[in-house]
Amino acid sequence: MSGHRFVEVARGVHVLREPLLDVNVTLVVGDGAALLVDTLSTAGQAAALAAAARAVTDAPWTVVNTHHHFDHCFGNATLAADPPRPVYAHELAAAAMRDPERLRRQAYEEVRAEQPELAAELAGTELLAPTHAVHTETVLDVGGRRVVLRHPGHGHTDADLVVHVPDADVLVAGDLVEQSGPPAFEDSYPLQWPDAVADLLRLTTPATVVVPGHGDPVDAEFVRAQHRQLVDQAWLIRAAHTAAAPPERVAAESPFGARPGLIAARRGFAELDGTG
Repeated sequence: MSGHRFVEVARGVHVLREPLLDVNVTLVVGDGAALLVDTLSTAGQAAALAAAARAVTDAPWTVVNTHHHFDHCFGNATLAADPPRPVYAHELAAAAMRDPERLRRQAYEEVRAEQPELAAELAGTELLAPTHAVHTETVLDVGGRRVVLRHPGHGHTDADLVVHVPDADVLVAGDLVEQSGPPAFEDSYPLQWPDAVADLLRLTTPATVVVPGHGDPVDAEFVRAQHRQLVDQAWLIRAAHTAAAPPERVAAESPFGARPGLIAARRGFAELDGTG
């Protein structure tokens, strides 16, 4: 995928892959209307994204945020404030985005060591909270195309949305599915994540194009393989917790590697202890 243009992955569904963090943005084009799924990290990235979208369609767009992490929603103000456009997100993601100072601080701390220039941009980025909150499921009409926004349960965060375009057999999974690296567990619910992925798998066919949060589009078999890894990791977490073993034991055996496994184990232990 190009970092400067959208590539069509199915009829009227286009994906742009931003090169800095490998984030995917999906553009669904209908008759006189469009939908942008995620808005990238900064005003500059979002402006380039808008230009790339305009090279595909001149239709007005609605915005969806798959969740509230900075790389998926900090471009909202650039893409949806002037003129005002609808912005959809899960109700908990919308609530998080109504506290911009906290999100900017978290984003800055996350990247300042490795990407200080990006961190400085994030610290000064204007945030725009969603205008429409999704609880479990919302159906949109995008220029005559039915698009389903669904919350499959707790997984990468407590506020993930997947975007299903049935007539194109495309499923935008956000960070519930990752291709270019292991799943990120810092805000996760690792014991519930397998159920969330099982829910989204029910929306797939053998031919479904699944757009992960980061990396190349994948198929349902890739998602099933990642689901099995998430199941294995959840089992490791439960077994270690039952045996009063340290989270480092989970890390040593995690299918995703030691560092993600350690973060997942600590999050899972907190779930089991009722503190997370």
